[in-house]
Amino acid sequence: MPGLRSEVTEDARTDLALQYAWYARAANIDVAERYLSAFRQTVELLVGRPEAGRLRRFRDPRLHDIRSFQLRGAFSAHLLFYRLEDELLVVFRVMHGMRDLPRRLVEPPG
Repeated sequence: MPGLRSEVTEDARTDLALQYAWYARAANIDVAERYLSAFRQTVELLVGRPEAGRLRRFRDPRLHDIRSFQLRGAFSAHLLFYRLEDELLVVFRVMHGMRDLPRRLVEPPG
């Protein structure tokens, strides 16, 4: 899709901020920065290859047509959830893949 742009929703920004803070506390700032870098690299990859993400099939109609893709590198347990809307890749959540995804994806972050 030439000309595809990306947008990160407020919920996804909150997910990223919470995870960044956790890595900064549990490990250190360098790890937290690498997490954000992995997120940015993943978004760049998906802008170039939006069909690379796995099309998810959840029952909740709010979750139809979403895709997921593992963050790059050491953070591959975290999934980036997105939709394609015309010429826009909309990142709406970022979370650990072992969560109760159908429930957590529709709850507010935190």
